[in-house]
Amino acid sequence: QVQLVESGGGLVQAGGSLRLSCAASGRTFSMYAVAWFRQAPGKEREFVAAKNWSGGNTRYADSVKGRFTISRDNAKKTVYLQMNSLKPEDTAVYYCAADSVYKITSLSLGPFGFWGQGTQVTVSS
Repeated sequence: QVQLVESGGGLVQAGGSLRLSCAASGRTFSMYAVAWFRQAPGKEREFVAAKNWSGGNTRYADSVKGRFTISRDNAKKTVYLQMNSLKPEDTAVYYCAADSVYKITSLSLGPFGFWGQGTQVTVSS
């Protein structure tokens, strides 16, 4: 079983930065893919960024390319989402997700079987 716990959300002004963390536990993650998704009020959940835990492929949604960076710390079993130049439209609950690379169709499509509880990010204009 895999447990994911997000942290780092909060309120920030437009143009500011936040770093989200996703602490993973429960197993070895060398053959896992990890991803960030977000869901704004009244909207469907959407893909933000993903990467293989081994450090290979990385994918970003077009809306965050050049502003967000996904990274991981193997020793801490933690995945990060560095968010810069934040915009009001980035406001959403951000979720961390993970699953075996052998189970997902792609980094952006998943499907991911393990999810965190989410962390709220609010960007004020």
